[in-house]
Formats: sequence, structure tokens, C-alpha cells
Amino acid sequence: MQKKICLITGANSGIGKASAVQIAEKGFHVIIACRNPSKGQKALQEIRHKSKSDSIELMHVDMSLQSSVKDLAMNINEKYGVLDVIIQNAAIFDITQKEIAYTEEKIESIWATNHLGPVLLTELLLSALKRSPQGRIITIASKGLVAMPFLQVNLQDPEFQARTFNVTKAYYQSKMAQLMYTYWLSEQLKGTKVTANCIRVPSVKVDLNKYPDLSKIAKSLYSLKMKFALSPEDMGRTYAALAASEEVGEITGKYFDEHSSLVKSSKYSIDFNNIERVMDLTMGYIKQRA
Repeated sequence: MQKKICLITGANSGIGKASAVQIAEKGFHVIIACRNPSKGQKALQEIRHKSKSDSIELMHVDMSLQSSVKDLAMNINEKYGVLDVIIQNAAIFDITQKEIAYTEEKIESIWATNHLGPVLLTELLLSALKRSPQGRIITIASKGLVAMPFLQVNLQDPEFQARTFNVTKAYYQSKMAQLMYTYWLSEQLKGTKVTANCIRVPSVKVDLNKYPDLSKIAKSLYSLKMKFALSPEDMGRTYAALAASEEVGEITGKYFDEHSSLVKSSKYSIDFNNIERVMDLTMGYIKQRA
């Protein structure tokens, strides 16, 4: 029997890498899509070793660039033509970032990487997902949204061009947009065998050495926070469950926490008028560069 295929973006470290191991152990062929070739190659070998599976493949993608996203989608469509699971794990959140940064395509980098890239990749792979007996789309949001019950996507200025840039606000705005995209997508996919669900990720242990410019006080605070954080392996189990469990095979348009339990999101995020406005904005960015 042919293996199911799972694509995981940003799988060279953290939850993405841990979930790649667990999903490969379940018998999937796993494609890890990474931006950095050397880190991706190192992760590839580690995932193969830990999962005891050779059915792991590395592909390149820079999720901040729509041109790179299109190349990845083309490679998968041409090579396989079918895709069973996509996990939109890749995201950026550099807690030391103070100034706004733009991609080579001149879009604010967090908005481009965390929201526009995943939407475009999903849209380009929908036909392949529909060819699966039961395609699954998994997007990633953050438990931090709970502390921001009034957060909205700024429809006039999602890129902080006319307002003061704040990396935390930019990150959570992108995660709100991903959650709303999931709700929208599940409606678009009614009548198909493809599901779309979102995972609410809490604090997960990270290597603070990734942030050499972090102040001593901030490093101490984050070190304390990490003591109570989940391990990537624990969080990866939820990814793997939504990717492979038969119990969630027909569930769509839902929001799951780290224990694979259903949770609710803000009133703003579930209002379909708001969702439509966010998606009109989103598709405008994508169509302009089609």
C-alpha cells in the first residue's frame, strides 16, 4: 500500500522536527520543507535516525517569498500529484526584533512568512489534497491570543507602514489571520473530503542561544518561562494526532489545544463578516503577485 504523504514546513527544528519524527513513525512519507539547506540536511538525518525511517525527504522553501512558495508547490504537484497532510508550521517570531523588516518582495516579513506564505501554499496544493482519500490541512495559531481577546487584524495597515512596528503585535496579528483563514477554508471545502483545522500552541521550550542579543533581564525571564513550557516532543504529539488519527478524520473548522481538545476563539475571529474582510485583504496580496 502506498504511503500517505505529509508536508511539514519549518521542520528543521523545534515542534516541526519533533512532529516529523512522530508522523514518520506512523508510516507516512514526510516532506520537510526548510529555508536553510544546511540546517535542513542536518534535520533530515536526525529525523531519519530517530524515526528509523528512510521515507523522509527535504525540499527547499522560503515561506516569506511567494516565488519560493510557488516553486515548492510546483515540485510537489509534479512529483506526487497527491498530498494527504500539510502542516503549516513555519513561522518567525524574533523576540529581539525592534525594527520593521521587509522581504525581497517588499512585504513586511512577519505578515509575509506567517500568513501570506501559508495561505498561498495551501491554495496551490488544494488540488493535490483533494486527490487524497482524506486530505488534511493543519494551521498553527498561538495560545497567546487568549491574552488578547480584542486583537483584530488591521485591515488598513497589516504591515505597520503607518503605525509603530511591534514584533509581538505583528506576530499575533499573523496568527489571528491564520486562525480566521482556517475557519474560512473549512467553509470553502464543504462537500470535499479535505478538512482544515488549527492548533493553538502554548509556550514551547526553545534554545535561547538563538537570541544572542537578548538582554540579561529578558533572558532570565524567558528562562523562567521555559521551565513551565512544553517540550517540542509533547507538542508534536498533537500535530501527529491531527495528521493521522482516524478520530479527527471528519472534523473540520475546529480549534484544538495542546491536548487535542477543542477550544473556542474570540468573538471577532469567528464572525464571518470579519473573516471575509481578512480573506479579501489576504487574497489581494496573493493575486497581485500571481
